[in-house]
Amino acid sequence: MFLASRRRLRAEVLIVLGLSLGQSAVYSVVQLLDKMTRAPLADATSTLNRSQSTREYFDLTYQLLDIVFALVPVALVFYFLSTHAPGGREGGGGSAFARLGFNFARPGKDLLQGVGLAAAIGIPSLGLYAAGRALGITTAIVPSGLDAYWWTVPVLVLSAMRHAIVEEVIVVGYLMDRFGKFGWSMPLAIVVSAVLRGSYHLYQGFGPFIGNVVMGLLFAWIYTKTKRVMPLVIAHALLDIVAFVGFSLFGKATGLG
Repeated sequence: MFLASRRRLRAEVLIVLGLSLGQSAVYSVVQLLDKMTRAPLADATSTLNRSQSTREYFDLTYQLLDIVFALVPVALVFYFLSTHAPGGREGGGGSAFARLGFNFARPGKDLLQGVGLAAAIGIPSLGLYAAGRALGITTAIVPSGLDAYWWTVPVLVLSAMRHAIVEEVIVVGYLMDRFGKFGWSMPLAIVVSAVLRGSYHLYQGFGPFIGNVVMGLLFAWIYTKTKRVMPLVIAHALLDIVAFVGFSLFGKATGLG
C-alpha cells in the first residue's frame, strides 16, 4: 500500500509539472538552445507579456484567458492536496490552503515578510542582470511587450500575481510537500525545487538561471521554517509588478531592455 501510494504521488507530480512549470522548463531549454545556435546569447532578446493580437480587445481577451488557464494547475494542486492524504485516504487532514499557508491567517506579518523579501532580492537581481549582460550570458529582457492601452497596467498586475501564485504554490508549497512524502531529505528537496525554478527561466540566459536558483534556495528554505507560501507569493508578485509595470511605463523612454 505504501509503495503504491508513493507511485501514485510520483505520477501526480509528473502530471502537475507536465501541465505547468515542468512543461515550461522543457520549452525554456529548447528556446535557450535555439537562441545560442542563432547568435551570441548577448544579442538575443527575451520578451515577457507579449502582445497576442494587433486588435486591442482581442489582445485583452487573449491576455485574460492566458492568466485564467495558467491558474488551472494550481487548482489541480489544491484538489490533490484536499482529496488525497498520505496512504490514499480521502481528505487531506484539513484545508489545503491552510496546509500550504496560502490564506489570510496573518496578513500583516505575511505582508511585512513579503516586502522584506522583495527588497532583499530585487536590488541584487539588478546587479546580477547587469553582470550577466556584461559577460554575455544573459539575453536582453523586455518585461512587457504590450501596447499602451487603458488595460495594460491592470493586466500586467494580474500577470505578475499569476506568476507568483503558480510558481510559489507549485514549486515551493506543493513540491516540498510531495518530496517529503517521497522520503527525500530536506536539503535535496530544497535543491531540486530551486533548480526547477531556475530551469524554466533558462530562455532568458544563464544569469537569470543562477539568480532564480538562488532565489529558489532562499524561498524553499524559508518555507521549511514558516510553512507558509503567502509571504513568498507577495514577494514574487511585488518583484514582477515593479518589473512589468515599471518597464511598461518608463522602460522604453529610458532605453531599458
